[in-house]
Amino acid sequence: MALFLSACAAPEGGPPKATDAQINALAASITALRDDIDPAEAARAARIAYDYPLELAKQYGITDTPLAHNRKVNRGDRPRGLCWHWAEDLQAKLNSEGFRTLEVHRAIANGLNPILISHSTALISAKGDDMYDAIVLDPWRFGGKLFWSKTLEDKRYDWYPRLEILSERRRRRLAYEGEL
Repeated sequence: MALFLSACAAPEGGPPKATDAQINALAASITALRDDIDPAEAARAARIAYDYPLELAKQYGITDTPLAHNRKVNRGDRPRGLCWHWAEDLQAKLNSEGFRTLEVHRAIANGLNPILISHSTALISAKGDDMYDAIVLDPWRFGGKLFWSKTLEDKRYDWYPRLEILSERRRRRLAYEGEL
């Protein structure tokens, strides 16, 4: 039983630091999104996408799996660490860079499904492209260790624009409350 429980815990000291090869692979994928992306911006975004979640994991006090940490946040034992916290903080950090050729988006999966838990993330695309031509940057999924893929290639989640999901949730709530 102890072995099983230890397998579900986050590694001591938090998630491992990314290798240069991992960061370079993400930078190359960002650069490949469109010909006019500045490779230096892509490299900077990739480094932030890998390194900043490690800082957040420490700030959030991540010591176990994402769902276990969510319970701690929901009980009030930790101040942050829900998926939307990771997405919000990563988006703010990337936006603070003032990229000229890149744009950060937010997306939600399972946002209208009453059975599944909704999940939020940040995405990065070429300036002016939409989130479906972007790369998912999901640090929550593995507790601070970055998961990334092209939006439409993410095998675990179907992503939708955050504002569309929030608008539909509001519309449904108002309809339920009889205010529509």
